[in-house]
Order: sequence, then C-alpha cells, then structure tokens
Amino acid sequence: MALAATVLLPVAAGAASADPGISLNSADGPHIASSKAADARTLTLQVYSAAMDKNIEVDVQRAADPSQPAPVLYLLNGAGGGTDAATWRKQTDVLNFLSDKNVTVVQPIGGRFSYYTDWRAPDPALGVNKWKTFLTEELPPLIDRALNTNGRNAIAGLSMSGTSVLQLPIAAPGLYRSAAAYSGCAQISDPLGYNLVRAVVAVGGGDATNMYGPEGDPMWAANDPYVHADQLRGLNLFISAGSGVPGEWDTLNGPHTLPGPGGWVNQLTVGGALEAASNYCTHNLKAKLDSLGIPATYDFTPTGTHSWGYWEDALKQSWPVLAAGLDLPA
Repeated sequence: MALAATVLLPVAAGAASADPGISLNSADGPHIASSKAADARTLTLQVYSAAMDKNIEVDVQRAADPSQPAPVLYLLNGAGGGTDAATWRKQTDVLNFLSDKNVTVVQPIGGRFSYYTDWRAPDPALGVNKWKTFLTEELPPLIDRALNTNGRNAIAGLSMSGTSVLQLPIAAPGLYRSAAAYSGCAQISDPLGYNLVRAVVAVGGGDATNMYGPEGDPMWAANDPYVHADQLRGLNLFISAGSGVPGEWDTLNGPHTLPGPGGWVNQLTVGGALEAASNYCTHNLKAKLDSLGIPATYDFTPTGTHSWGYWEDALKQSWPVLAAGLDLPA
C-alpha cells in the first residue's frame, strides 16, 4: 500500500503543523488525518479507520522524556467509550499520576457499548464496530511511527473494557506485554456473563446478537477470555474487583460518588450489583489461571462498588505490573 500523505504533528499549543520527516498516511488505508495540540504533551489525533470507514478521536499524553523512544499504555474507557463524562480524564487523576512516567498514554474515544470488539453485523443503534481490528491492526503502527515509541505496549481498562483488555492480547499475541483489567467480566459465554454483556449493550440501545450472535453461538466462546485463558500466558497480568459492598468512595456527595441522593442510591444498588457480578467472574478467572499455572497479580478488595474511585485506586495499584512489561521503573 502506498504511503502518500504526511502525518500532522503539533509544534505549538492549539495548532497543527506538518512534520515532513514522517510520511505515514495513505489515501486508501488507515492514517492519521490530523493532529491538534493542547500543549506540548497533550495531543488529539483524528485517525481514519478503514475497517469502520470513519475518523476515530485518539487522545494522547506524550511520555515524560521526549528525547528517547518510549513505550505505550493503551488506556480504554468504559461503556460510554469516552464519549460521555465517565472517562479516565474527567473522573480521575490518573493522567496526572502517569505524567511523570516515561510512557505515552493513548486513549481511543469512541466504541460506546461495543466491548471494543469486531461485531459480526452492523447494529441499527451502534453502527459498524470493528474495534478489535482498529486497536490491534490499524492504530498501533500509526502510533509507533508518529510518536517515537519503542514497540513495548500495555493495555488497561475498566468495566466493559475490563473484558476487552483480556480479549485483545489473545487476538493479537505479542502486541501487549502487560494487561490490567479492573472490574471486568472475562467469562462472557456462560449464562451470567452472556446476560451481563447483553444488558450492557442494551443500555446503549444496541443488540448483542449483532456482536457475536444469539446465545450459544460459537462466536461467544471464541471471544471468551476465560475459555481461552491459556493464551494469556506470558503477559504481566493485573486483575481486580471489589465485593459490591459500599466502601470509602461510596459516601453521599463524595468526590467519586454519583451526584445527589439519587445518584448515591444508584451507586450503592446498581453499582453494588455490577461489582458483585464482576467479582464472581474475576474469581472464576483466577481459579482458571491458577489451574493453568499462569501467574497474575490480583486485588480483591473487601468493599467497593462499580465506580471511579476504586478504578483510580486500581490503576495506581497496577502500575508496577504495567511498568514491568514496559521495562519501566515501578
């Protein structure tokens, strides 16, 4: 495939400027369509996905030391795909936590209620979803060529994407060295996991039949990280979940609590139930990995609902595991 156009890289805050030394874009394939800088380290890319035939926003925080190639942490958002207020950037201080680490942080924006996977059919509400292709085949080569990376990658995600970050390393062996899953459910082809996925997708108006087919279709098992847990061998793994019992971040009008009495009750009830389900799935995954002799670092907290305070804590707890795969100091 011919490489024709030139990637746009920022040189000044708020401006986009071409770097003639980097020729990445192709008129007929995935390419970086534009780049805009908020400051010297914060970029917003528009990346064209040929698989989905549209531009995908990709937010980037450059590594602390720009003088040398750096590894990449792909940081995925939850069910809203980063298109709503429920994002790492808006709900946590993890970008500040990572700002002194020599890691480039890449956050795709989009993929709401998609599980960041390749769907078998377009969905009337959610459109065409080919996120596995985008995240494993289209985006990484562009990031590597444009942003002075060293080829070492890690991936982390929460809730919906806590499933995805275990699926994607299986789909693309060797692409990631570390994976951290917070409050995810790996076991998607058994009745509990299947119904949980269907319920999450339905919140976004989608039909999970368009993802992997009806219940019992072989695509569910084919994309189930629990079923294929043996293929997680060799990864630096961090896996966490709370119990669903209210804890320190579940106080009325607290810094990580949904606003108002109604939001608080929702976090305790719905958030508690979702976390209890995640806890069940995650303990089952631990048992499976243990039976296979595959090591992982686990953080099962005695309290905690399905909410941002606990995910912020979990990411910080997981940093030594992520860093180990990236050859960075813990």
